[in-house]
Amino acid sequence: MAEERLQKIISGAGIASRRHAEQMILTGRVTVNGKVATKLGTKADPEKDHIKVDGKLLRLAGKKTYLLLNKPRGHVTTLSDPEGRPTVIDLLKGVKGRVYPVGRLDYDTEGLLLLTNDGDFANTIMHPKFEIPKTYDVKLKGVLTDDEIEKIEKGITLEGRRTAPARIKKLKKTEQNSWLEITIHEGRKRQVRRVFERIGHFVLKLKRTRIAFLDLKGVDTGGYRFLRKEEVDELRRISEEGR
Repeated sequence: MAEERLQKIISGAGIASRRHAEQMILTGRVTVNGKVATKLGTKADPEKDHIKVDGKLLRLAGKKTYLLLNKPRGHVTTLSDPEGRPTVIDLLKGVKGRVYPVGRLDYDTEGLLLLTNDGDFANTIMHPKFEIPKTYDVKLKGVLTDDEIEKIEKGITLEGRRTAPARIKKLKKTEQNSWLEITIHEGRKRQVRRVFERIGHFVLKLKRTRIAFLDLKGVDTGGYRFLRKEEVDELRRISEEGR
């Protein structure tokens, strides 16, 4: 096997996404043949070199696995949690091999979450340049005005950078709250919550209902299913169109 960048090797082994693997390298958690590797350009041959992550020998992943999970509230989207909270991995009883979450849903957010051991696939779903749409149902405190909807759809500035255009559909409202659907093409940390808070509306409930054409039909809260080959292929095709 030819030499490859360390972050690609780590993600390909099903340990972490490529972005997370980069952070592992930068923080000194990866060694190659006994030497700490802290440069993102470092290359190695996983069949010849002795690569360790957090002191554990890296082994190449076998069969690629792709899961769709209906995440409940009260679970963190990590492999483990130092505070002892339940993780999404705890819900995957019966799944053989190691998988990791594709992106994140925060502790209080529920809904559709993908997990895999395929680093290239994970990068395709997460990276904004591929423009994979992600749709959420949102319950907001207060009534959202048409002007506020227009602002969000055009883009809101967060930390000095404007969000990509979004699409909002009204579902229903009362005197106190609004229910709506929002579709975005990015995945910044807590983006949906922060966008609405930026214009003065607190998110009371948030659920991701779709990623591209995938939805939660037939998957109970806390349950999961394996993606079919044609679904994985279609997601890759959509990403190619978004390049």
